[in-house]
Amino acid sequence: MSKDVVPVQIRGILPANSGCAIFIGNDDKVFVIQVEHNLGAVIGMFLRDTPKERPLTHDLVVNIFKGFGVNVERVIINSLKNSTYFARLILKQENELGTKLVELDARPSDCLALAAAHQSPVYVAAELFEKVEDMTEYLDRLNEESQNPDAGAEE
Repeated sequence: MSKDVVPVQIRGILPANSGCAIFIGNDDKVFVIQVEHNLGAVIGMFLRDTPKERPLTHDLVVNIFKGFGVNVERVIINSLKNSTYFARLILKQENELGTKLVELDARPSDCLALAAAHQSPVYVAAELFEKVEDMTEYLDRLNEESQNPDAGAEE
């Protein structure tokens, strides 16, 4: 893997007024991607390996991939334009005929859901990672508050 990308993980999911804030990053920096509420819930379910009563759309895609022997090789969040993040989904199929890689344009939220379902690596373009606002302090504060809910309460 080239130095043009930075490995990251989903560090947290927070419900927000307009959907969910997905905190993505590493030990150096964390940034936020806003996603629809339903997709935030789906990503959380995949991360926690939550059983579902019926397959959701992303479960269907995962099952189709399994049926064709396709794996999510990796996800790359590659750019930000007009406050919208863009991503690439890299799929890999291996069979008796050889190996085939396919790179698709996809929404980061769908990429993150599929990466969580397949436990596949997520990367951010290094140039983009340098530019995004660091939200580490905010995420740390939220984690502290959730672990100690009475910390700021007055009696």
